[in-house]
Amino acid sequence: MTMLQLSRISQPLRCLTTKWHHRGSLTCASSLHNKQQRRWFHNTQPHQKTKAVIFDMGGVLISKPFKVFEAFEKDNGLPNGLIRQVIVERGEDGSFARMERGELTTEEFGQIFSTECSEKLGKNVDMTEFLKVFERDVYALPEMLDAVRCIQAEGVSVALLTNNWKHESGRSLQPLDPSLFDVIVESCLVGMRKPDARIYQLCLEKLKVKPEESVFLDDIGRNVKAAKSLGIQTIKVDEPIDALTELQTLLNFPLNGFVPGTSSVRKGLEITKEPLIEYLDNLGIKSKDGNINIRQFKHGQSNPTYFVGYGGRDMVLRKKPPGKLLPSAHAVEREYRVMHAVGQAGVPVPNLIGLCEDSSIIGTPFYVMDYIEGRVFKDPSCPSLSPGERTQVYDAMCNVLSQIHSVDVTAAGLKDFGKFGNYIERQVKTWSKQYLASQTHEIEEMTRLMQWLPENTPTTDHTTVVHGDFRLDNLIFHPTKPEVLAVLDWELSTLGDPISDLAYSCLPYYLKPEFPLLKGFAGKDLSGSGIPASSDYIEQYCKARGIPHVQDMSVYMAFSFFRVAAILQGVYKRSMQGQASSDSAKSVGMLAEHMASIGWSFAEKGNKSTGTTGSPPKPLGASRSYSTFFQPRRSFSTHTESNPGILPVSIDGLPKNVQNLHKKVKEFIDLNILPIEQELIAHQMSDQRWTPHPLIEQLKDKAKNEDLWNLFLPIETDPNVEYGVGLTNVQYAFLCEQMGKSVFASEVFNCSAPDTGNMEVLVKYGTPEQKDKWLTPLLEGSIRSCFAMTEPKVASSDATNIEAEIKSDGSEYVLNGHKWWTSGAMDPRCKICIFMGKTDKSASKHQQQSMILVPMDTPGVQVVRPLTVFGFEDAPSGHGEVIFEDVRVPTENLLLGPGRGFEIAQGRLGPGRIHHCMRLIGSAERALALMVDRVHNRVAFGKPLATQGTIQADIAESRMEIEQARLLTLKAANMMDTVGNKAASAEIAMIKVIAPNMAQRVIDRAMQAFGAAGLSSDFPLAQLYTWARVLRLADGPDEVHRRAIAKIESMKHVDNR
Repeated sequence: MTMLQLSRISQPLRCLTTKWHHRGSLTCASSLHNKQQRRWFHNTQPHQKTKAVIFDMGGVLISKPFKVFEAFEKDNGLPNGLIRQVIVERGEDGSFARMERGELTTEEFGQIFSTECSEKLGKNVDMTEFLKVFERDVYALPEMLDAVRCIQAEGVSVALLTNNWKHESGRSLQPLDPSLFDVIVESCLVGMRKPDARIYQLCLEKLKVKPEESVFLDDIGRNVKAAKSLGIQTIKVDEPIDALTELQTLLNFPLNGFVPGTSSVRKGLEITKEPLIEYLDNLGIKSKDGNINIRQFKHGQSNPTYFVGYGGRDMVLRKKPPGKLLPSAHAVEREYRVMHAVGQAGVPVPNLIGLCEDSSIIGTPFYVMDYIEGRVFKDPSCPSLSPGERTQVYDAMCNVLSQIHSVDVTAAGLKDFGKFGNYIERQVKTWSKQYLASQTHEIEEMTRLMQWLPENTPTTDHTTVVHGDFRLDNLIFHPTKPEVLAVLDWELSTLGDPISDLAYSCLPYYLKPEFPLLKGFAGKDLSGSGIPASSDYIEQYCKARGIPHVQDMSVYMAFSFFRVAAILQGVYKRSMQGQASSDSAKSVGMLAEHMASIGWSFAEKGNKSTGTTGSPPKPLGASRSYSTFFQPRRSFSTHTESNPGILPVSIDGLPKNVQNLHKKVKEFIDLNILPIEQELIAHQMSDQRWTPHPLIEQLKDKAKNEDLWNLFLPIETDPNVEYGVGLTNVQYAFLCEQMGKSVFASEVFNCSAPDTGNMEVLVKYGTPEQKDKWLTPLLEGSIRSCFAMTEPKVASSDATNIEAEIKSDGSEYVLNGHKWWTSGAMDPRCKICIFMGKTDKSASKHQQQSMILVPMDTPGVQVVRPLTVFGFEDAPSGHGEVIFEDVRVPTENLLLGPGRGFEIAQGRLGPGRIHHCMRLIGSAERALALMVDRVHNRVAFGKPLATQGTIQADIAESRMEIEQARLLTLKAANMMDTVGNKAASAEIAMIKVIAPNMAQRVIDRAMQAFGAAGLSSDFPLAQLYTWARVLRLADGPDEVHRRAIAKIESMKHVDNR
């Protein structure tokens, strides 16, 4: 396999050790096979209609509850069937039903259920230990879990819909790994249980599917009947194996034999089993029952790679792709030969089983090797490791590269494996031909590199075995030791210049962390990370090989990026022809231009130093403005740098870990915040409103325990991920949108203003002492803060108008000023204020202001009153009017230095500038959802409101406006991530006008559809509307943003004259 496997989910031959080991899956496959006479492993594509499978838990995914009940009865001398009988007779009013609805905890249930059973028997019985025994004895059904993983691997959503119970701690019974499911609906957490139709509808809503697009499995007839009445496809589970047989027939893809990173074999890449079985039998690998499990690895753009389980042996098969191929490409025979040779010389490679060059067996040549388990570090920054462990990993990587290049070519029988000398020159010719053969459009930088590279070949050229695709994620490490077990993906190997491998392994030093293909750490401070600087890594390699310092490193780097670009272009061309081995091939191929641009930047700069810090030379070669893919020089926007990635416009475009984070945030809000929203609103209007509601604090603890905490800090502000979770602005945008569904949500995740902006200020500008005293408790959520800038006597939208004073007096500063709209100042948890005032009125206009930290309990700080917004006080945080009279604070409380306040203000408005815009999208989405639900359930003038033309027009208008605003928000966030806040200033200003105005209109339409109810506090619309209107001022007046946009636009025309 080649460098093309850049967007892979996981590598071939690899499996991180997981809880559900794939060998167990194969055992289940064998038992199911007997039921289906080999049809079980038939490789076909998923049925297009079914988008989700919904599983019950007890009796479906885990052992049948009533069998455990019967065992309990027997062990305790109780009549057989007593528990079932009491549960059925008591019905919806019984303790069991109440427990499943969450009205009773398990502890409360035990006492009441004991009474119910005692009444039934006419004597006292103790049932308090009954559920503890059940939780102890229940077990998961491995064949069902195998099926769940197979379903997810095909892109079909999986939900758990269970009548469940919870303990006093709030923890529900959950013997299964939650990551198995896209949606989990538990009766005890939503207050309703099957067969209540509402709980099925809730599950469908969360899955975002129609009833007919889903399948429901349950072992209780009335639950199945209720689902069927709603139009859901159903399967009654009596025996799990029989149910799986029925489900597989419905879905039309195999439901067993799951292996991490695989799916069923994709259309056009099927392997005929019988000839392969015969081939394996001839190799001495035999199976008594003839069962074979063939699955395809999802990764890879080049040679299709399969998992093969047969005869108790786990193997990997790699073959050429079908169809017409580029010359000399996909040579699996060469790959097999070099792996065998270097393996004999001591280089760690997988154990090779056999090479088959007979295309009549499975259609193309192929080879088979053993499947290896271990660790694969797909992210070169190795975030899960300690600094010391990272150093060991990079040492091992460097050593194994040196080991490859030290193989004696003649002794290994590889003297004819390639040519000696002029490697770079020959490779440029080869890849130029490959590129031209697959060219679909002109890439100017590729043309330049094809001319520049042959004229600048390295001055020294030694010949060794070269891997051709050597990088960290092509190595399998021992599960616990810093030891390389196998080097993978030898397709590009040949004889050549070893420094080309070294340069290629250095690519992460020149690629940013958010780059969608090969991840890197360009721009990060590597000191203390354990990852060596590029100069140190290169020097370590030279010492291991006993060779002098490398010259012409920029040539090798330019060549490395040139080659990647050529391969990506081939991927794109094959995707157009339907031959690519990965579904992501088309999007991957579209990035060829960007890689060529980086390669040309090395050539243009002519950087001869190996001591680079990892920041790539600035790309100077601009692509044509009419390019299909990238536009490094945009003539109609504000930046001139290229955009290093594809903008994700949906959740599916995000990295898997961010998708999982998004899912957790959404579920947390839906299950924990929205259900108590009315209670929180009522509290805001009560006499106790200035005391934080205890439920908020409980939810904060829960969010923190679930690692949904401090999500807002962008990776650019927190490059070492010391404080946040390392998201980009684009990634956080999708999470923030979810938080916008409720005005209470962002605080629960410690992601609410003004704390977020204040924390960013302390992260970027605070001294170690300031961080320790104030940043740490803010990050922990133990205190809150406020920001005092706006003043009642001046137009504070122009920060230079600020009149508050900060005067130096020895070792202290004395503050005087009148502030208002100081959000958060009313909160009893507010302990620190960032105060903006003037330290030198004689200085230049933007160097008069300073910012200083003011503890709220400092003498002279007087909170006068809360200000109302359309009658809302927004308790307990509120918006305070605050007077600072002769307030004395130590000089060390000053942030950054005198006269730096305006600079801090601009920095504070970095990522935080569009957090509100992100949340407004979520507010608008919720308003539209409420509107649509309302009009489908209300009738006026003889027909549902949803059929009224004006209502339909309003719904359509709202959807269009939301989508437009979301795209501009994501564009602004993407520019902030890729070219910086300054270059993104126009887009930021635009969205700060568009988002609140859009949300205001969408919410207004929803309120109109609700009628008078939309104005009340019975629904969240009035509160959401208020926030949207406020943000047309609080985040800077519309007029200021429009003024900035007009100035930028005018300057472009001036510059173009």
